[in-house]
Amino acid sequence: MRQLTGRVREIVDEHLDAVAGESRPVDLVRTWAQPVPAQVICELLGVPYANRARFQGHALDLFRLDRTPEQAAAAYSAVHEFVRDLVAAKRVAPADDLLSGLTASDLTDEELVNIGFVLLGAGLDTTANMLALGAFTLLTHPGAADVLRAEPGWAIEELLRYHSVIPFTVRAALADVELDGERIAAGECVTVCLPEANRDPARFPDPDVLDLLRPSAGHVAFGHGVHQCLGQQLARVELQVALPALVTRFPSLRLAVPAADVTMRAGSLVRGVDELLVTWED
Repeated sequence: MRQLTGRVREIVDEHLDAVAGESRPVDLVRTWAQPVPAQVICELLGVPYANRARFQGHALDLFRLDRTPEQAAAAYSAVHEFVRDLVAAKRVAPADDLLSGLTASDLTDEELVNIGFVLLGAGLDTTANMLALGAFTLLTHPGAADVLRAEPGWAIEELLRYHSVIPFTVRAALADVELDGERIAAGECVTVCLPEANRDPARFPDPDVLDLLRPSAGHVAFGHGVHQCLGQQLARVELQVALPALVTRFPSLRLAVPAADVTMRAGSLVRGVDELLVTWED
């Protein structure tokens, strides 16, 4: 991820150039939040950016709440098939990308496909929505952009804690355990609410307050333990590069509509905003 940071910065700058050339107001979701992680993930996995439409729609379908079981299975199969074809191609003609590098390891094709699936399916829409929510938050909290520029590491971790774009994770008990008077038998599954944990007042004082200088280490936006999100460091790099670059490139950036009129995303497991109209002075 450290090696990738310079290229992420170039990609962000290219899309900020495109934002600057748009007629105002500009939708940051369409012009910046979605295309930046899409291009990053394409280059990381060695997918031609022009081919992103083949998997992007299916990746979004994975998180739709109104999908039927048949639609969910079709989206899952389509993304798996895409990544399986990609792994097969990298085996034959490796290039300078993550999947090609991993083909030289002792990982099986199935393991490589699962890694690619997680990065492609789970690392695209989540990061895009976190970028959009992060921008929305910076534009609705006076002084937040200044703190972000000065302490991007602290600020990004607090934004991740504050928003928790993934609502839950599931864990299975390996042994009988009692938790708050409730017995959980070995083999039973427990659904853990990540936003609730990240707003726990016993862990984070005044948890509903955004404090970009808060020591937010220990948040569970990426899960916890050995099954933490595979793409969390990629997401951090993108957030730490893209959000400061946005507010530095457009220091007078502001919402083009009242904050109350910004529509929160509905119908998806991943929290976000549908559209984020902004404007600025030249």
